[in-house]
Amino acid sequence: MQRSPDIQTFLTQILQEDIGRGDITSMAIIPDNAQLHAHVVARAPLMLSGIHLAAMLLAMVDDTLEMKSEAADGVFMPAGTSIMEIKGSARSILMVERTLLNVLQHLSGIATLTAQYVAAIDGLPVRIVDTRKTAPGLRELQKYAVRCGGGFNHRIGLDDGVLIKDNHIAVVGNIEGAVARARAAAPQLIKIEVECDTLDQVREAVAAKADMILLDNMDIPTLKAAVALCKASHIASEASGGITLENVRAVAETGVDSIAIGALTHSAPAVDIALDSFIPTREAA
Repeated sequence: MQRSPDIQTFLTQILQEDIGRGDITSMAIIPDNAQLHAHVVARAPLMLSGIHLAAMLLAMVDDTLEMKSEAADGVFMPAGTSIMEIKGSARSILMVERTLLNVLQHLSGIATLTAQYVAAIDGLPVRIVDTRKTAPGLRELQKYAVRCGGGFNHRIGLDDGVLIKDNHIAVVGNIEGAVARARAAAPQLIKIEVECDTLDQVREAVAAKADMILLDNMDIPTLKAAVALCKASHIASEASGGITLENVRAVAETGVDSIAIGALTHSAPAVDIALDSFIPTREAA
């Protein structure tokens, strides 16, 4: 099974979604030889992600369009900064505008939110990681945007690692049995992580010799105690659940090794990017 669509196929689909049978507005009112000189501008401070996709979209719509940019994914862009310059057919630029901006705004929004979380724990030996809470069909792109923001990827899919969650434990009956079954079935290089929401469960997971323990929705005192149990047995710990920009540093200060945040991909707001400063360079006679 292919994990996600080919990027070229994905871009073709999103262009078709917006353009359909054609940009009837531009075709009706813009002369076919009209030219534009446009800038894609960051209207707010942001961490850039998706510029390579923007370049691909431009070439797919009209390979005569000229794009110039010194910006790169994973680079902070102050408000008012030009992300890219585009020259060429006015009809082509206007036709691709919305799709191009949607991609940049969405991916840069994820990168920007991730960068804010990373900045909030600056100086602490903790990783900010994403989750599988992604938009269908966009997982690889969204997780790429997390990396642009300085975060790290958790599992891309279910085949990347064993994560024994509450429902698995409910079916098997206990953590010890679930870990034993996973250990017997999984390849030796696959890590086994167990989700725990109480200290008793953490003790069970430690006794079962899990490789990593996910500490779910714990308050700070409980989290500190859970991390201490993990460290005493040299087991990696990960905090998740209810993490915000306001409390992420307090969570990081408990000593956890990583902090998983679903909001990076499922709730990141789009950043303000616009196609500005249109300068007609040649009108129809």
